[in-house]
Amino acid sequence: MADQFDVVVIGAGPGGYVAAIRAAQLGQKTAVVEKDQPGGRCLNYACIPAKTLLHTAELYDDARNGAELGVKVEGVSLDWDAVGKRRAKVSKTLAGGVSTLFDKNKVTYIEGTAALTAERNVKVGRKTYEAKGVVLATGSVALPIPGVEFGGRVVDTWGAWSLPEMPQRIAVVGAGASGAEIASAYGRFGAEVTLIEMLDQVLPAEEKDVAKVVERAFKKQGIDVVLGTKVEDVDAGKDSVKVKHGGGEITVDYLCIAGGRAPDTDALKLADAGIEAQEDGKIKVDEYQRTTAESVFAIGDLVRGAALAHKASEEGVVAVESIAGHATHPIDPEAIPAATFCQPQVASFGMKEAEAKESGREVKVGKFNLGGVGAGTVYDDRQGFVKIVADAEYGEILGAHIVGNVACDMISELVDTRELEGGYQELARIIHPHPTISEAVLDAARAVDGWAIHQ
Repeated sequence: MADQFDVVVIGAGPGGYVAAIRAAQLGQKTAVVEKDQPGGRCLNYACIPAKTLLHTAELYDDARNGAELGVKVEGVSLDWDAVGKRRAKVSKTLAGGVSTLFDKNKVTYIEGTAALTAERNVKVGRKTYEAKGVVLATGSVALPIPGVEFGGRVVDTWGAWSLPEMPQRIAVVGAGASGAEIASAYGRFGAEVTLIEMLDQVLPAEEKDVAKVVERAFKKQGIDVVLGTKVEDVDAGKDSVKVKHGGGEITVDYLCIAGGRAPDTDALKLADAGIEAQEDGKIKVDEYQRTTAESVFAIGDLVRGAALAHKASEEGVVAVESIAGHATHPIDPEAIPAATFCQPQVASFGMKEAEAKESGREVKVGKFNLGGVGAGTVYDDRQGFVKIVADAEYGEILGAHIVGNVACDMISELVDTRELEGGYQELARIIHPHPTISEAVLDAARAVDGWAIHQ
C-alpha cells in the first residue's frame, strides 16, 4: 500500500519549503521531495551565494576606496579561497536551518526525483506516495544563448558565483538582475568586466531613468557596458574564451551567460497527470495556483510572473491553504517587489510611469533624489532616487521605483502602504526617522503634489 499524505510538495526551494511548513502548520500530513539539497537552487546556487559574494565585494571595495572617508587600508587583498569557503558555509548553515524547520514541523523529507502519476500521486524511484494535494515547486534551469553550450569556461550564473579562481577578465551576457549583480560584484573585486546586453538598457525590466543611474555607476566601477548588441560567436578554449559581438571582439577568462531560464518540468511528467502548459512552457494556473489538474498546484518559476523567490514563497502559502480548505488570499501581481542587489541596488513594484499613463488613468509622479536628505550625504548615497507613480484621482500608489545603496530594504514600505489601502497622501504624512535614507520616501510622496521639503 502506498504511503499517504495530505500534501506532497515537489521541490524544497523557497517556494516548496515554505509551502510544506505552512501545510504542516494547518494540520496536514506533509512530505517534501527534493533531488538535491534543502533550500533548492535559491539557497544553494543562486540568491544566497550571490548575496554572500556581493557583501564581500562591498567590503573589499570600501577597504580599497575608503581614504576619502578617513579610512586608509594598506595591502588589502582578496582571499578567493576564503570567499568560496564562506559562501559554502552560509548556504550550508541555511540549508541546515530548513532541515531543522522540517523536523520541527514534522514534515517528511524524501530524497529523490519525483514524477506525477496518472492518478495525480507522486512517484519517487519505485515508490508511490498518495496525496490529497500536490504542489509543484521545482524551479527553473538556465538557458544558454543560441549556438553556445555551457561547459568549461562558459558558465551559467551559479558557475559565475563559484569560480575556482578570481578571474582577471570576465564577460557577462545579459544585463538583467542576475547579470547586473555578477558584473557589479566582479567589477568591485577588481576584474575587467564586460557586460553585454542585446536591448538598449541595463536592467531592461526597470524604468529607463533608474537604468541610467545604474549604467553610470557601472562605468565608474570600470565595467564596460555594451548595449544593443548580440553575441555573434564564442570560441571557448582551455584557458580563455573569445567572444565576438556587434561592438568588437574580446578575450576573457570566463564567459557567463545570465540570460533566460526555463521551467524545470522534464522529470515531472505533466502530461501523464493531465496538466497543461502555456506556449512558453510555464504551467497554467488559476489565482489559487491550481493547475488544470484540480488536485495539483504549481508555484514559483513554473508559473506566470517574475522568477522571484519571495513570490514563490507566498504562492506556496496560497496553494497549501487552498488544499487544506483554509481561507486564503491570492497574491496581487502588482504588489510583488523586485530587488536587484548590484551597486547601486534597484527595487521596484507595480507600474512604470509610461505603463500607468497608457492604462488611461490620470497619473501623477513624485520623484526625489537621495542627495536631498541628510543621510544621502552622510552615507555617500546621493546619486539615486525614489519615484512614485500614483493615480491622480484616488491617490493609489500604482508603482514605485528606487535606486540607491539600500533600495531593496526601502521598497517594502511602499508595498505595505499600497496593500493596507493607503495612498501617497497618507505616506506623505507618516513621520520618518532622521537621519535615514527612508526620508527620501517621505519627500517623494510629497513631491507627487509638489511640496517636497528638501527639493
